[in-house]
Amino acid sequence: MKTERCELSLMGMHCASCAGRIEKALAAADGVLEATVNFATSRATVQFDPQTTGVEPLSQLVRDLGYQVIAPASGGSAAGAEEMQAAESEVREAEYRQQKLRFFASLALTLPVVAIAMAGHLVPALRDTMDFPGRNWLELVLTTPVLFWAGRGFFTGAWAAARHRSADMNTLVSLGTLSAYVYSLVATLAPGWLSSGSGNDLHPGHGGMTSGVYFESAAIIVTLILMGRLLEARARAKTNGAIRALIGLQPKLARVEREGREQDIPVGELQLGDLVLVRPGEKIPVDGELIEGASSVDESMLTGEPLAVQKKPGDTVIGATLNKTGSFRMRATRIGKDTVLQQIVRLVQEAQGSKAPIQRMADLIASYFVPAVICLAIATFVVWFDLSPPETRLTMALLTTVSVLIIACPCALGLATPTAIMVGTGRGAQSGILIKGGEALEKAHRLTTIVLDKTGTITRGVPVVTDIIAHGLDEATLLGLAASAEAGSEHPLGEAIVRSAEEKGLVRSAVQEFNAIPGYGIEALVQGRRVLIGTAQLLRERGLEVDEAASHRLADAGKTPIFLAIDGAFAGTIAIADPIKESSRAAVKKLHALGLKVIMLTGDNRRTAEAIAREVGVDRVLAEVLPQGKNEEIKKLQAQGKLVAMVGDGINDAPALAQADVGIAMGSGTDVAMEAADITLVRGDLNGVVSSIALSRATIANIKQNLFFAFFYNILGIPIAAGALYPLTGWLLSPIIASLAMALSSVSVVTNALRLRGFNVERS
Repeated sequence: MKTERCELSLMGMHCASCAGRIEKALAAADGVLEATVNFATSRATVQFDPQTTGVEPLSQLVRDLGYQVIAPASGGSAAGAEEMQAAESEVREAEYRQQKLRFFASLALTLPVVAIAMAGHLVPALRDTMDFPGRNWLELVLTTPVLFWAGRGFFTGAWAAARHRSADMNTLVSLGTLSAYVYSLVATLAPGWLSSGSGNDLHPGHGGMTSGVYFESAAIIVTLILMGRLLEARARAKTNGAIRALIGLQPKLARVEREGREQDIPVGELQLGDLVLVRPGEKIPVDGELIEGASSVDESMLTGEPLAVQKKPGDTVIGATLNKTGSFRMRATRIGKDTVLQQIVRLVQEAQGSKAPIQRMADLIASYFVPAVICLAIATFVVWFDLSPPETRLTMALLTTVSVLIIACPCALGLATPTAIMVGTGRGAQSGILIKGGEALEKAHRLTTIVLDKTGTITRGVPVVTDIIAHGLDEATLLGLAASAEAGSEHPLGEAIVRSAEEKGLVRSAVQEFNAIPGYGIEALVQGRRVLIGTAQLLRERGLEVDEAASHRLADAGKTPIFLAIDGAFAGTIAIADPIKESSRAAVKKLHALGLKVIMLTGDNRRTAEAIAREVGVDRVLAEVLPQGKNEEIKKLQAQGKLVAMVGDGINDAPALAQADVGIAMGSGTDVAMEAADITLVRGDLNGVVSSIALSRATIANIKQNLFFAFFYNILGIPIAAGALYPLTGWLLSPIIASLAMALSSVSVVTNALRLRGFNVERS
């Protein structure tokens, strides 16, 4: 069955319960296979059967729940992605301006209400002045627009939730503020219905001629929550800065050569194969191959590496990187959504929209939390109304009930996990660590074993000639004959011999005959001499003896010996090695410092593999493993109870990367390997493995801190709001303080998550 995937950009969510309600409704829709809603990113990710449903019906379903859908996010050209991001940013900016207007208008109306209600208590000399006829009516006039205009969103959201037989944060706020408002309204319109002066001892500042009113409580609650949302919106905008920064790296114009003339065109109009001119100081518009000229290119936006990289004809250049010095021509090889930059943007968006397993607990709690709080608020009202003295029972029951409803809003709980994931994955992307999702991020912090592929991971992946041992002729002649014979070979070891000869300036001779012997070597006729190159076994089968001592010595040093015979006589040995990356030893040492066991997995012979293992310091070697057997080795380790990460870069590593608990692909490797992996290291450096695990641990620690704050806040705050301290202290938590605490709890969780932006990847 063919499926499609879309992202809906949402507005109007205020807590984890909102996200849970949308997610549940989408998941239950016909044709939907999977739905995830991320509260922090305000996005819904839906996988669906296009034969049954589509983007518009799904969007309408969300609208019917009382929320807005800005635009469906879809994979397209780079220009299209940027336009969509710009449109979404414009809508959210307009909403933010509206939030500011409502907050400041609410604040302007609330301040005089507070002055009227509280000035007599704070300044006793003003008590008589503030106790004037019509005071309650003035408070009513000022409070009504605060509640029903500035705070209108609470009531519309609560009504939409009620229509679908559910409850969310809007329900709690609406019930709390409306309770205080209706009580005060009755006290103003029909003061005889309530006891004169009821509760004045609990609500200082009221005179004896009027019934106690709580207009200022309702107004302040709305104003403080609007302030909290405004601060929260600003803080959450920072958590998504990595995506905006990445998209903003794409240059707008490209200078192309078409029909013999140069012209500037929008990057979105570039076509595959276009010749693009890049001058000093310009950003490279798309991915391509340099065909003329040379330069140094700053690729730090991609790799995090500050040093510029030298580029020459034949080298690959990446879009959005900065050309530093020279001018060059390049051929566009990847455009639109296929460029490295757009793939990174897609990976980061998917990671930020994903859920970590640790979030499931928070989501489950949030789904039951609001109904439980409403039940608790009702119980609080009943208990205080029953136990309080007759003259204050209604006031005390109202105060405690409103405080419970307000302080229990589960915003902090909903923000605890996704904000940390957003910031953590964004910080990783800025440092060349691409984490596919929350699940990979969480698993990485629990890893016990790291399995490293040898070629291209521990080593550079480019073999070089290290030793030439000639018998009966000079080294240059031996190398020249070998390079001439290998010129027609595509084997990496043969290519190393050819490169070595070219570096030494040796001229290759023509080959009259060439015969490849699969798995063993080659033979060829060069300058009338018959050259045989290959393994010791090949030469023995031809009745020749090889230098066994040299062979063992080279193998013990981690080098691969290649044996040569000329005209039927043993002629010498050429040693080839894949040099170890400069960073490998230090990286393995750091992995050990993190408490991880490090294993090397390779198809090389055991003697060579163990020599490299000794040099870099790995704990164990799995050698002579065929490509199809690599994932079996991972399974064996997992069967022993180990949580395993596989690090590789080749096509033959893809099954093992997929099998591992966490697959880590070196970005210098193949697209197949990167697709199979959970984490991609753009720089292709083993230190990135260390950094990704350290980043994972820092992010999960941040999530646990956030969840602790959120749970501790509610566990401590709700009993206090319900009046648990009153028997001991005679003190009740004001609904105003409850609303301030609720607003600040969300801001504190987001602020704590933002600390991850300062995580130092280089020092991990």
